[in-house]
Amino acid sequence: MAQKSTIYKVELSVSDMDRHYYETHKLTVAKHPSETDERLMVRVLAFALNAHEHLELTKGLSTDDEPDIWQKNLTGELELWVTLGQPSDKIIRQSCGKADAMVIYCYGGKPAEMWWDKIKNTTTRFDNLRVVNISDDDTNALANLASRAMKVQVNIQDGEVMVSVDDNIIYVALNNWK
Repeated sequence: MAQKSTIYKVELSVSDMDRHYYETHKLTVAKHPSETDERLMVRVLAFALNAHEHLELTKGLSTDDEPDIWQKNLTGELELWVTLGQPSDKIIRQSCGKADAMVIYCYGGKPAEMWWDKIKNTTTRFDNLRVVNISDDDTNALANLASRAMKVQVNIQDGEVMVSVDDNIIYVALNNWK
């Protein structure tokens, strides 16, 4: 019998001084059986970094033709495609063609660096692509904060990111590769 997703309830408060965005989102996040706490928390962080009233979590790992997060305008056109991990150049090409903008949040240390070294030359033609790396230390620290019911506060100012869950505070460094 297939395992079912685990449901996480997240109250995400975003204070993004760089974009002048201040809002609280109540998210129901389905954690796929194969998904780690690290990936789940990177997904929540990616949502906060791109927070918008039309931003949505998708089915993610259980669906091949959807990103982890997307934003559609009122007519249903894709404005933003957010993917986690290390997608192939084919997926990057298709995604950049489908959406006005694509952001990849990669993590995983050395494997992520090797993936980027292999793929970076094929991404130069995509003006609507951003690639952001998050260090192993930061994603591991985020994973340790994961719980089934979380109140997460994300503050963003001058490109600096502070994540707090309960009394724990983590400063996350975003390394912009593209």
